[in-house]
Amino acid sequence: MAGQGGRGLVPLLAFLGVMAYSLSMAVVTPALPQIQDGLDTTPAGAAWALTAMTLSAAVATPVVGRLGDLYGPRRVLLAVLAVAAAGTVVAALADTVPAMLAGRALSGIGGGVFPLAYTIIRDVVPAVRRASAIGFMSSMLGLGGAVSWCLAGPVIDLLGWRWLLWIPVAGLVPGAVLAWWIVPRPVPRTAAKVDWWGAGLFAAWLVAALTALTQGMEWGWTSPGVLGLLALSLAAAAAWLWVEGRVRDPLIDPRLMRVRGVWTANAASLLSGYSLMAGGLLFPLLVQLPEDTGYGFGGTATQAALLQLPASIGMTVAGMTAGLLDRRVGSRAVLFGGALMTGLGYAFVAVQHDAMWQLYVGGLARGIGLGFAYAAVANLVVAAVPTGETGVATGVNTLIRTVGASLGTQVSAVVIVAVPGEGGYSAGFALSAAAVAVVLPLALLAPRGRRRPAGDVACGEPEYQTAPMT
Repeated sequence: MAGQGGRGLVPLLAFLGVMAYSLSMAVVTPALPQIQDGLDTTPAGAAWALTAMTLSAAVATPVVGRLGDLYGPRRVLLAVLAVAAAGTVVAALADTVPAMLAGRALSGIGGGVFPLAYTIIRDVVPAVRRASAIGFMSSMLGLGGAVSWCLAGPVIDLLGWRWLLWIPVAGLVPGAVLAWWIVPRPVPRTAAKVDWWGAGLFAAWLVAALTALTQGMEWGWTSPGVLGLLALSLAAAAAWLWVEGRVRDPLIDPRLMRVRGVWTANAASLLSGYSLMAGGLLFPLLVQLPEDTGYGFGGTATQAALLQLPASIGMTVAGMTAGLLDRRVGSRAVLFGGALMTGLGYAFVAVQHDAMWQLYVGGLARGIGLGFAYAAVANLVVAAVPTGETGVATGVNTLIRTVGASLGTQVSAVVIVAVPGEGGYSAGFALSAAAVAVVLPLALLAPRGRRRPAGDVACGEPEYQTAPMT
């Protein structure tokens, strides 16, 4: 029932995406030292408050997307919002590390808001506004970090770190009520089975791989723990592929991942995620290095956050406007332009980072470029798959972006340790430019048009009914 969702639907979904995932994920980062003191734990223990949600969101996002495809996104969205809010409350009240990690793991399920939102947008929003709506939704992935850094100092100083965790709750509760009111109710669907074996094996190999990736620096890349997790991940992945190739309704159909519009967008998402988080590590560290190093700026954490703010705003605005460009030149041209701008921004700071204005220029180009790229890959995936696969396909795309982000953080950290002095930062920026340069041929390989796959539901068909207002 395209067109009956109302113009308030997309802003609501974007708001829920920020509150349930991007802000909830980022909000603990500036508070990690306070969490360490408050829970009487080690720096590694405090860092798991971020890792736990990352792992949970990585697993939950495609699974929730698939459940939305099977049972209707509205019903699953309301359940996801309730679980995410409950998890955030548990984390805010936690007085032990296990309680904090349990709450953060539940909060990670909020990552499923994004594939559910893409499914709702595809079903409800008219075709003429769909690309803009998807771009706007995608831009929310980068907004939470900027908001969290801007709020962190005053909230921690005046109220304490726990209040940072209450901020998403304050948005999720009324947001869930509005979602019940505004999001259209789907026509009842035929009952379908969930591939729980596939879901379990998928979670096993993914959690093992991401844990090895996030802990590699601390444990050592050749440590028994990391090597054992990688071996477990490979074994579980092999079993998962075997199961998915034989069940009638797989959690993630491997054939879907081989569609040209899907695999090119997924590869671009991996590299875009890398580029986003590589800069998220390199820029703040460079700003806060002491001036006596000869290349640091001796800045405060607030100054480092302010450096990120224009890039985050640029990313959001670019995502909001990407749909207008999409209608004129197509998603792959938007992806190409976004990758080119991101690469130029990184190339500039790789050779010019002696003054703050240079970091602002390079960071802003990076933010705007990634805003276009994020919007384009989401539109490419939505256009490439049947309606019944939108949730799982966009969920996998978001997952791959998360993996790329983890790689960006870890590889950049290794580079600045392995290459001493200023050269480590130059090498880190240059490697990010090289990574995003690979997106350029991927954009050219992406499908040119917006061909609707066979079996898709055309815009305007009566798949949705208006939700009751009483």
